Amino acid sequence: MSLVAYLSSPEIWMSFLTLTALEIILGIDNIVFLSLVASRAPEKQRATVRKIGLLLAVILRIALLFALTWIIALTAPLFEVFGHPVSWRDMILIAGGLFLLVKATQEIHQDIEGGLDPVGSAPISGFAAAIVQISIIDLVFSIDSVVTAIGIAEHIEVMIAAMFVAVTFMYYASSTVSNFITNHPTTKMLALSFLILIGVALVADGSGFHIPRGYIYFSMAFATAVEMFNIIAIRRRENQSGNKN
Repeated sequence: MSLVAYLSSPEIWMSFLTLTALEIILGIDNIVFLSLVASRAPEKQRATVRKIGLLLAVILRIALLFALTWIIALTAPLFEVFGHPVSWRDMILIAGGLFLLVKATQEIHQDIEGGLDPVGSAPISGFAAAIVQISIIDLVFSIDSVVTAIGIAEHIEVMIAAMFVAVTFMYYASSTVSNFITNHPTTKMLALSFLILIGVALVADGSGFHIPRGYIYFSMAFATAVEMFNIIAIRRRENQSGNKN
């Protein structure tokens, strides 16, 4: 297929737009986790952590795209558990979901109970821990992202282009989300609850119980809207109090 015919093909553009939208939606999970991890890193290194995390995300996605046969083989059943065929992809999703559940629980415990912060106690270990955590979860989300791409688009060029657009969106959105979480501490607890939702969804997917992402994203959007109203109400009360004084 010539370049002109390639670019003028309605099927190509439809698959590109559809895949780009799905990759951005899948990237929301990645953005939430990346923003939280970056907020736990030393302040001067947060921007670097976000950039490295996004760089790893795009490298892993493209590298996995060029290993299509290996990715497809990941969905092949290895064994059965209570009648459910388990593949490498399932095990990776379950492991990633459990990682998110443990991470979110530890963060909630730290914020509520206080005490020594093992991640933020030393700048070097904090930076290294952030990169390790981001690398692990980037791998999980990359596999899910690539499997989705394989199911929608037939041309690897379309997959790469869609992922570049999605990661570019993640690059700009991650900074905004991270700064907002830092400036509004209550939203961090909300974001941690999102991680628990995402972790449960990944474990469920790996166990053969698919939870439609629409339910999860609607819950996240509704909870975020409620928190936005709370923030606006607090600001209005503070302004009214300041005017009276």
